[in-house]
Amino acid sequence: MMKIKIRCCITILFLLCFGTEVSAVKIEKRLLYDKHTLADTYKYGKQERRFQWTKISAFLDSLEAFQKRNDGYGVLRNYKNENGIPPLSRKYVTNKYKQIQDTFGVNRHQGIPLYRLDDLSVPERYGRDGAYVSVICDSAGYYQIVPATFGGSWYVPRKYLKLIGPLSIKKVIFVDRTNQNIATLEQEGAVWLVRSMNPITTGANRPPFQQPTPPGIYFIQRKLSEMLFLKDGTDEEGGFAPYASRFTGGAYLHGVPVNYPEHELIEYSWSLGTTPRSHMCVRNATSHAKFMYDWAEVEKTLVIVFD
Repeated sequence: MMKIKIRCCITILFLLCFGTEVSAVKIEKRLLYDKHTLADTYKYGKQERRFQWTKISAFLDSLEAFQKRNDGYGVLRNYKNENGIPPLSRKYVTNKYKQIQDTFGVNRHQGIPLYRLDDLSVPERYGRDGAYVSVICDSAGYYQIVPATFGGSWYVPRKYLKLIGPLSIKKVIFVDRTNQNIATLEQEGAVWLVRSMNPITTGANRPPFQQPTPPGIYFIQRKLSEMLFLKDGTDEEGGFAPYASRFTGGAYLHGVPVNYPEHELIEYSWSLGTTPRSHMCVRNATSHAKFMYDWAEVEKTLVIVFD
């Protein structure tokens, strides 16, 4: 049996959720990828956009503290409901597309049931596939966990969680939905080094086919050199997205999509850095997607999606 000490994480979790406090984390620019690089602040039409370094610094500070206060980790897993459709949550809604969600807006599809410690009869809410959690203990078919993105301690059935064990996160990818940009950072000693700063396109809120890129803290779970996609509403292959790294559900970091019958890679799209337009994924310049594909390690690299 796995035994892990319980420690107080409420303040840490608050910062991971909102990232609003100023941190002592030191960030330096030392790019490994220098194509299509954005400045710290830049113009998009009449808007001024920016990299939110204060918020990123607070996330990193909280992440380091979270790791120091916990001993074991895991990743929630239910891609394509491979571990079973979760039971209905205590309170839920069904939208006009017949999608069932808990009261926090998390879909039942590919969701992970989270139970209160005092009630295993019905899930209180759902966790997201790929979510980063600390593991407190295991007992009677359940793990007791603390998610990195929201407070509280929960039970999750064992089949929905993969244990990762003690680890120290050294690579983090920050996806900013508000400013439509992405930054990759890597820790060396006491310093976090910025490895790339680029424009992206996140998911649009146009159901049933287009979904927003969900905020949260996730592990890179899988890599595909070509991620095939279907034409909306059909079983017909529409093309592929190159250098795809999956982090939650069907959401990938990937390059510019190629629509069949074309097969040649496309380096850049006019849509990058504009407004959300994708199908939940995070679209990048293809060479930047390849950089992350090569650089980011599965189940050792985090993706933090925030506003």
